[in-house]
Amino acid sequence: MKKLIVALLATTAAISAAQAQTTASTQPRAYVGVGVATADHEDFRGLDNDGYKASGKVFGGYEFNQTWGAEVGYTDFRKADVSGAGVSGDTKGYGYYVAAKASTPLNDQFSLYGKLGVQHSQRELRTNLVNLKDDDTGAYGAVGLQYNINQNVALTAEYERYGKSKDFGAKPDVWTIGARYSF
Repeated sequence: MKKLIVALLATTAAISAAQAQTTASTQPRAYVGVGVATADHEDFRGLDNDGYKASGKVFGGYEFNQTWGAEVGYTDFRKADVSGAGVSGDTKGYGYYVAAKASTPLNDQFSLYGKLGVQHSQRELRTNLVNLKDDDTGAYGAVGLQYNINQNVALTAEYERYGKSKDFGAKPDVWTIGARYSF
């Protein structure tokens, strides 16, 4: 799946670079970005965990105009240790999404946005007693704020929801700070 996301990002970048566009912000344009995401790792039946863990996110999208766009992204939920009651092990997971994006400018530098789409996420719990795996495909949603440094570079802060509540591993509530570059 990582290869698919990288291919989608590369295709989006190639299409954007090949188009003869003006630099106006209302023109269609592609973007790619990276971020630092964090999610609380849930307790599993009384076992202690590492709590919030910083992890990486990559994303890319296409803005059809100033209001509407589409985005794909991948977040690695990192490995977190679990222990207690004679049990030790770890959890790990990831999530990816495809979403429609709606934006509204607040002024020249700031805009609000929301995303709605579909996600797939996976969590694994590996301990000295049990190995469990949880897959979830369902709704994805996000709300965020974007700060435009210049016409091509922006910073983002967002809250994302990757599907339903999980029994173990990273919670579906994710906070992300990112940077993006538009072509």
